[in-house]
Amino acid sequence: MSERPDNAPPRASRLRRWLFGPPRDLRDRSLFHRLSLIPLLAWVGLGADGLSSSSYGPEEAFRTLGEHTYLAVGLAGLTAFTVLVIAAGYSKIIEHFPQGGGGYVVATALLGPRLGVVSGCALLVDYVLTITISIAAACDALFSFVPPGWHVSKLPCAFLLIVALVVLNIRGVRESVLVLTPIFMLFVATHLVVILGGFGSHLPQVRSTLTHISTDFQSGLTTLGWGGLLLLFLHAYSLGSGTYTGIEAVSNGLPILREPRVQTGQRTMLYMATSLAFVAASLLVLYLLWQVAPQPGQTMNAALVRRMTASLPGGGTFAFLTLLSEGALLVVAAQAGFMDGPRVLANMATDSWMPRRFAALSERLTTQNGILMMGLASLAALLYTQGDVRHLVVLYSINVFITFSLSMFGMLRRCLTIGRGDPGRRRQIALFAGAFLLCATILVVTVLEKFHQGGWLTLMLTGGLVLLCFWIRHHYQIVLAKLHELYAQLEKLPSYANKTAGPVDPQQPTAAILVGSYGGLGIHTLMNIFRAFPGHYKNVVFLAVGVVDSGEFKGRHTLETLRTRSREMLDKYVALARGLGVPATARLAVGTDVVDEAEKLCLDTAKKFPYITFFAGKVIFKRESWYQNLLHNETALALQKRLHWAGHIMVVLPARVR
Repeated sequence: MSERPDNAPPRASRLRRWLFGPPRDLRDRSLFHRLSLIPLLAWVGLGADGLSSSSYGPEEAFRTLGEHTYLAVGLAGLTAFTVLVIAAGYSKIIEHFPQGGGGYVVATALLGPRLGVVSGCALLVDYVLTITISIAAACDALFSFVPPGWHVSKLPCAFLLIVALVVLNIRGVRESVLVLTPIFMLFVATHLVVILGGFGSHLPQVRSTLTHISTDFQSGLTTLGWGGLLLLFLHAYSLGSGTYTGIEAVSNGLPILREPRVQTGQRTMLYMATSLAFVAASLLVLYLLWQVAPQPGQTMNAALVRRMTASLPGGGTFAFLTLLSEGALLVVAAQAGFMDGPRVLANMATDSWMPRRFAALSERLTTQNGILMMGLASLAALLYTQGDVRHLVVLYSINVFITFSLSMFGMLRRCLTIGRGDPGRRRQIALFAGAFLLCATILVVTVLEKFHQGGWLTLMLTGGLVLLCFWIRHHYQIVLAKLHELYAQLEKLPSYANKTAGPVDPQQPTAAILVGSYGGLGIHTLMNIFRAFPGHYKNVVFLAVGVVDSGEFKGRHTLETLRTRSREMLDKYVALARGLGVPATARLAVGTDVVDEAEKLCLDTAKKFPYITFFAGKVIFKRESWYQNLLHNETALALQKRLHWAGHIMVVLPARVR
């Protein structure tokens, strides 16, 4: 058996590359263009969540009507109107917040960081439940075609589907969307046939149907009165709130859309809103026209399709394909949670509400840590509920209306404060006031209806996550303040104009200092080297890695900005060292993994400077706690191990925080 060559990648690395694909090349100028989504693909990746909610949202609302199904016509109209109003509001949000971020960014910018973190936490919990309920409902639909004895495999199947989506999304957003596009298109085609066929076959009965609706309405008015009918109608309308989940996804996912991003986002929003409004409203009316009643063991959509196709040639096959596409689309709907949940997590990490490692991108330019976290949280929710869709429905849809309400209120507040001469101001005030009223009404009624049924758990989880975010932010602020206090005097070092630094001599002992930003920690490391090794080092090389995280990767121009900013920072260090009379130079690398790129940069620098010692600073605490390793990366120690293995010396200098 032949041995593996020394330069061959280890088996674990080869397996990882096979699963997730090879690294992206950041030097490729067309990279962002090729990774971004056109409106059609964005409709698949971001709109599937909204469209798939037609599988359970309209049904929940129709069931609530009981024997008063004649109200379904008005319910269909109001459902479509609500979808279009919320979508129109988010289309304006896309215009005013083209950098993306959705409800978290909007609430933070317009209502303050505290309400922003509430909105962000509500979205995170909602996206976890989006993944869980979509997969659980998909397994319910798919396992309805197999014998009951096989149903013990339903939960393991749901676990495997979530794991498969984790792998797909780590490979890349575009790759995952391309794989799922045929399923989405099959759903659209089959349901369009169902809707058009369902209405077309009932055209001759339109007059009689309207007469029955009018008669039943008068009878209901006599029985319940105006107040009773209104309360029943609002009750059904609010319990159908699952229909509207997913509308926010496009606004949050703007960074992955093709330029011009605003136009692409607004077009995607148009596709999603019109398709969702059309399908949801049509299904409500079709339930009424075809007199569909809830059946044990099957959804109302299944009952509708089977009734429509019962007497048609090949009807059984068409019904199977329709219901199969519905179940499969629910799997696609989980994609929205994996696309947007990690992005919300990354935005909050960039603002120090979450551990900063969640802002990092993998070598495939995906928010890998966030994807893994969403997958693990979804698996936990699936295990807790045992994949029971009824249980998950109770937990679902509350949080998204917290975000909707905050976003619409924030935009309404903005419109009220802008100048009176602004064109379209009155229309925008009317739009956001109406959208806020609708969202707040649904939120209040949904919380009241679902609180004792398990909605309290959703609110408790969201509240706990908000408190955790405030604690994380407080920790980062304390550490930053302590470091600033410790090294404040170093940032004001005088310039030594009378000192002259000669050229760098690679054959002399050289100190290479890894720096992340210009400040007290880097200056402290520089001064400590000359204090600990007086007269030994004749050169200094400053090394920096521009980390492309989720806050930076929004297009090719932002990478150039990152490089420019990093070079300016390095120039300050070089000027400082030369002012102290020490020959100095700097080298820069840009990548997604700071340890990998720093290792390559150090090894490449060592080829030019044979007598080199590497230095880095690291924050240390007097009392180490388990959570500090989660909140603070171990970059210096990880790099030290790699360089020691490569035969180079690296010294880690402490930055003490009490």
